[in-house]
Amino acid sequence: MPGNIFFVGPMGAGKTTIGRQLARSLGRPFYDSDKEIEARTGADIPLIFELEGEAGFRSREKAMIDELTRQPNIVLATGGGAVLDPDNRKHLAGRGFVVYLSAPVEQLFQRTARDTRRPLLQTENPRQKLEEILAVRDPLYREIADLVLITDNKPVRNVTNSLLQQFKDLGL
Repeated sequence: MPGNIFFVGPMGAGKTTIGRQLARSLGRPFYDSDKEIEARTGADIPLIFELEGEAGFRSREKAMIDELTRQPNIVLATGGGAVLDPDNRKHLAGRGFVVYLSAPVEQLFQRTARDTRRPLLQTENPRQKLEEILAVRDPLYREIADLVLITDNKPVRNVTNSLLQQFKDLGL
């Protein structure tokens, strides 16, 4: 098994759900960088965006990812935009095995449509916004990914088992 396993991908792809399940299967600690930021600040992500803007949030996210990726043998789910920062990409790629969880835009839209805790989607046309976000981020996810996995509508257990099998097949 790889030392650290880091999940990247768009909002709604299942990074937290699958990451938590994989960590449980491997008996490893699980972290979600967004949840860690909320726990440290005592504020939720939408409030941080409101008070500090996206730049303020990204600064907090950068520090959190640097800290978390230094820990040994963890499973980490990152926020969808974590890959926008070159240092984050460097830390993720250099300190662990990166799994890019991908899903079709329509599924991402269905999974996130009613979630008011996603500040970037609070627009007139959230589907279009998702497409725009993905156009920018997909190449960045792929740049650092050791493995690309399409979650589609597969059950969490199936995706987790598939990941475990792929780790074995890769000799990890």
